[in-house]
Amino acid sequence: MKIICIGRNYLDHAKELGNAVPSEPMFFLKPDSSVLHKRHAFYIPDWTDEVHYEVELVVKILKLGKAIQTKYASRYYAEVGLGIDFTARDVQRKLKAAGHPWEKAKSFDGSAVVSEQFMSLDRLGKSIQNLDFDLSINGTKVQMGSTSDMIFKVDDLISYVSQFMTLKTGDLIFTGTPSGVGPVKSGDKITGTLEGFQMLNVNVK
Repeated sequence: MKIICIGRNYLDHAKELGNAVPSEPMFFLKPDSSVLHKRHAFYIPDWTDEVHYEVELVVKILKLGKAIQTKYASRYYAEVGLGIDFTARDVQRKLKAAGHPWEKAKSFDGSAVVSEQFMSLDRLGKSIQNLDFDLSINGTKVQMGSTSDMIFKVDDLISYVSQFMTLKTGDLIFTGTPSGVGPVKSGDKITGTLEGFQMLNVNVK
């Protein structure tokens, strides 16, 4: 199983970090070792002073596919979940300034939170491009997003990524985060909802 993360897929988020808006999807990978174990707390690594939360809609790939045409992409998923891409922002800034890859800041152990539950689009009763989700810290809502605001739609992402690497059953696509990202600290309690269903519950240590 691999985790494919889409960067800068919401205009307001790109602007809040001072990043250029991409003309085509940009993505990076997280290893399976980055997945936070179910019901485990997230421990802030001792080598970073600034870990940020980024809530994202997560699409689970249903079957093997390569060079998928956009018009057929919807055949490759049926369920969605919610995730958090924890990012060591201070480390990422240094890596970006040096022109280096981001893995050290994005792919560390526990940096990928994935909801235990994935929900079928049939159950949600809505298009994948019309889903609302949010993230709260200590009861205060800090991120609110709608998949209708994506720069690159889910089907386009699947088609694009599959031109470069084969998608396998169980692969996860983190589809990008909306604006409102910020730091976490020890003692924070993070919750996330998708269409009103609570999907995430994480304690920060």
